[in-house]
Amino acid sequence: MKTKDIKVCIIRAAGTSCDAETARAFQELGVQTEIKHINELVTNSNLLNYNLLVLPGGCTFGDHVRPGAVFAKYLNKKLGKQITQYTDENRPILGISNGFQTLIEYGLLPGFNDNNQQPEITLTTNIPNGFKCQWVYLKNENKGNCSFTNQLPKDKILKMPIAHSEGRLLLHAEKEKQLLQKLADNDMIVLRYCNRDGTPANQTYPINPNGTYHDIAGICNKEGTILGLMPHPERAMHWWQEPDWTDKTHTTPYSDGKLIFENIINNITTKQ
Repeated sequence: MKTKDIKVCIIRAAGTSCDAETARAFQELGVQTEIKHINELVTNSNLLNYNLLVLPGGCTFGDHVRPGAVFAKYLNKKLGKQITQYTDENRPILGISNGFQTLIEYGLLPGFNDNNQQPEITLTTNIPNGFKCQWVYLKNENKGNCSFTNQLPKDKILKMPIAHSEGRLLLHAEKEKQLLQKLADNDMIVLRYCNRDGTPANQTYPINPNGTYHDIAGICNKEGTILGLMPHPERAMHWWQEPDWTDKTHTTPYSDGKLIFENIINNITTKQ
């Protein structure tokens, strides 16, 4: 498949934000991109017409119950059959911030047990409490399983911003070690917060900005086709979005967020 033939669908709902910025990021890389409200998809669209689905950031449905919970239920009720068919074909899905929370709540990323009753992994209130909006360093921990990072060197350091109140990844207390081992064994840990030199944050604030367990900032499914991350790559697409841009001499118009989008586009062109 040629890059110009790739079709990306960015799904929005009440409370979605950053959909326009995410669309622009993909458009600048030469792919066809559409922003679709969930209701529009329900009435006259087929998800299988798209090569990539994206759930952007925001505060969908006011984050009632839990962040992403209502949106996940709505997606399942209205588009569940299409989403099942889409994922059965191992087509890629990206969830950014609130999109990550939605993927967890839906069960497309590790979150609920087989009965879909008791959450084993969740994204919850930051520690320290409050909305955090800052730039962070991230280390690529994935060994090559994730379709969104598998062309990046292992341990590569990326710089991106976060903007969330509930980004703390929390594992079920009684299964914490077991669940972490499962994530590691299946190469599902993708990004971890770190210091500028790549050394672990060790849950030290503000290097780890939200108290997330094991400094985890992003995970993928076992197949590596679905990625959820709390940082916003679309807000780190261009050099002039960086907080210290006036102090740097830039040799490229892009910043680290581009690498995430570029990686999945390259994979789609070779696999579909």
